[in-house]
Amino acid sequence: MTALAASVHERVQLQVTEIDPLTDPRWTALVERHPDRLVFHHPAWLRTLRDEYPRPMIGLGCEDPAGRLRGVLALSLTKGLPLGSAIAGRRLSSLPRTPIAGPLALDDHASATLIRAAIERTRASTDTQLQLKAMMPLPDAVNDGLQEVAWRPTYVLDLQDRPAGDGRGRRRNQWAVNKARKAGVHVRVAESEAELQTWHRLYLGTMRGLAVPARTYRFFEAAWRHLRPAGMMRLLIAEQDGRMLAGSVFLMLGSTVFYAFTGWQRADHSLRANDLLHWQAIDEFRQAGYRYYDFGEVAGGQQSLAAFKSKWGAQPQQLYRYQFPAQAEHGGGTLESGRLGGVAADIWRRLPLPVTATIGDWVYRRL
Repeated sequence: MTALAASVHERVQLQVTEIDPLTDPRWTALVERHPDRLVFHHPAWLRTLRDEYPRPMIGLGCEDPAGRLRGVLALSLTKGLPLGSAIAGRRLSSLPRTPIAGPLALDDHASATLIRAAIERTRASTDTQLQLKAMMPLPDAVNDGLQEVAWRPTYVLDLQDRPAGDGRGRRRNQWAVNKARKAGVHVRVAESEAELQTWHRLYLGTMRGLAVPARTYRFFEAAWRHLRPAGMMRLLIAEQDGRMLAGSVFLMLGSTVFYAFTGWQRADHSLRANDLLHWQAIDEFRQAGYRYYDFGEVAGGQQSLAAFKSKWGAQPQQLYRYQFPAQAEHGGGTLESGRLGGVAADIWRRLPLPVTATIGDWVYRRL
């Protein structure tokens, strides 16, 4: 392993080296014992991204003099989109196609050491931007031109402190759940890849209706192989008389469950299958001991989406993006929100599903 950076802090000298997160057992051991671990730090997620789009994965490990890991940071180089903004350009990202990642370290000193090593990697390139995604502000010790950008809120439900909605929201949720149950809708865990394939067709249709490029089936099949056996992925499906009405993919590790991907039959919306699905998921994950149920990000202007997540009692929590070198443009347009707009959205909703799948593959291959 080649030393990339070194730092001295009081009695502890730290060194950053490049390691393989998929084969070095220290990476897995650190992630699995860290209290702030997320599924996106785990090698199983990194394998899923690798199988989606094979590309080099850089693993930075912060070591003490005895060779013990005090922090890890996974990075991947992306091609970027033609004529894209700074956010969608060529970048060294932690991690691409991932909502939150960034360094996972035992202390701020190790985290800052990892970030400085990542910055040094980026300094050598004139056309590549470093991008780190974080749930909270990174250590103040990091400077060197790293730019903090307040990204957008994610909506998080505290499963221990809050019920599934408060007051009027809870009454609305209970009404929707009762309606779904009276209509014979029930929710269960998907058990076969054939059910995953059926769900993916629902997902493609949902993404087309929302004017959002969809992830490939190849990605979900990789997640099914790498994450599901380890208990880090679950597909819950809502059915009526054996017919799939809706389904959602959840990703989980540590204390947090992510409501990550969803698909539904728009014509069956009145059956309230999605409400029953969330009601049951929240109850099951609470009983399983998880603390947080993350409903995901809401971009500016998506008031109806924010209202849906808020009715369950979820509270907005600010996310951050860090980039080097600093950019005058911080994103926030159509591309960064994930949705097409105007005429492009109208055209997108008229395209055959296989065409939207092909275009989505082309887009995500570069992100």
